[in-house]
Amino acid sequence: MSDIKTEQHEIRDGDCRVWYEGDPILEAYHDREWCKENHDDRFQFEMLCLEGASVGLSWKTIMHKREAYREVFHNFEIHACASMSDEELENLLDNPGLIRNKSKIFSVRKNAHAVQAIQEEFGSFDAYIWSFTQGKRIDGKWRAPEEVPTVSDVSIQMSKDMKKRGIAFVGPVITYSFLQAVGVLNDHLATCRYR
Repeated sequence: MSDIKTEQHEIRDGDCRVWYEGDPILEAYHDREWCKENHDDRFQFEMLCLEGASVGLSWKTIMHKREAYREVFHNFEIHACASMSDEELENLLDNPGLIRNKSKIFSVRKNAHAVQAIQEEFGSFDAYIWSFTQGKRIDGKWRAPEEVPTVSDVSIQMSKDMKKRGIAFVGPVITYSFLQAVGVLNDHLATCRYR
């Protein structure tokens, strides 16, 4: 590979790095998880809860607290989260590893109950999520970071439906980020090596 081609690739690939470069946790998330197609209900539930926790905050803040969230929320096993007691959730308000917002902490149990109902209806949380695109992945093929939207028709539709089902912290911007997180959307730039 020529130096010119390598330099050009680094510049173009760097465009996709705008939101995470220099942070090892975010770099790993971008390279290994973000916009990667995923069909695991547990992982999808984790992303739903973490996206909800991020409302009003940076994704960096949440990702740096991810391990603490996994530890106290039983690795986001849906049944275990649905079974958490009021006392258990109240105690988490003293945990400095979490965002100590009562509504956000209690939303994990609330969302677990809603996801269980979805699983009952659709067979899996995954089937429900992918029903919004008829099982098809949406590839943005964006060329520059400023082209990547923060909402879409699909995220608006999902937000409305999730709210009706009792899921908390799912405005259309959060559901758009959630769709990226579970790989329904591929918003890596067209030149990103991690597409």
